Amino acid sequence: MASAKILSTKDIRGMRAVGRLAADTLCYVGESLTAGMTTDDINTLVHEYTLERKARPAPLNYKGFPKSVCTSVNHVVCHGIPGPQKLREGDIINVDVTSVLPARAGWFGDTSATFYIGKPSPLARHVVEVARKSLELGMAVVRPGARIGDIGYAIQTFAESKGCSVVRTYTGHGIHRVFHDNPSVPHYGRKGTGPLIRKGMCFTIEPMINLGHYAVDHLDDDWTVVTEDGSLSAQFEHTILVTHKGIEVLTRRDRPLQHSEDKPWTDLGELSCFIPPVASEE
Repeated sequence: MASAKILSTKDIRGMRAVGRLAADTLCYVGESLTAGMTTDDINTLVHEYTLERKARPAPLNYKGFPKSVCTSVNHVVCHGIPGPQKLREGDIINVDVTSVLPARAGWFGDTSATFYIGKPSPLARHVVEVARKSLELGMAVVRPGARIGDIGYAIQTFAESKGCSVVRTYTGHGIHRVFHDNPSVPHYGRKGTGPLIRKGMCFTIEPMINLGHYAVDHLDDDWTVVTEDGSLSAQFEHTILVTHKGIEVLTRRDRPLQHSEDKPWTDLGELSCFIPPVASEE
């Protein structure tokens, strides 16, 4: 495997800016979600919000992808194409945003979250919250000197302990002025294996967690990935920068994700979620 790019100071400034935009876009989507809207409505929200900020949506025309965002509902694992499908009460939906800033030859910021549409079933709630915690645990082991396999080990150990499975087919990836680069970041694996993590590396962690088996199928549109057994799937993602003692979350949000982090049952992690500051006593 070719070595991963180590970001320069200029790169880091660019990645911070695009990370903030991607995070803001995802929050905007969360604030707009409602039963009855279509996944194409979400695409319009993302597309217009991005262009208004002199950026561009990375998925549009990427290897022929026809839309500006990926919308993956219920048993869709990833790469769902927005269209006329209406969101229904009880659905779960992953919205995967990647922004490019500036629009021409810019940096890429990649983030996603799974949202609840109305009241979820117990099974939907379970897989979403396992996926949320999986991202937090994977992020927590990243530091210089650790191994990429440590990330997958942390995620797989937790997800399987909760009766879920980790998709093998898709991984996290290096990201900067290139959408997908080294290192590949599997969300399963063995501790102490894989490439060495170094300060200045930038990559995504984006575990896809299935309620059933980890096997997936691809639909005839050549993009949409679904669980082979029809079980529910959920995913959360951040773009992170490796620092001298841990990570900087480049797609960190400045407010709670509506329809996701605002539920009483969510277990919010300090790395992957927005946690309101505790008011100090006077």
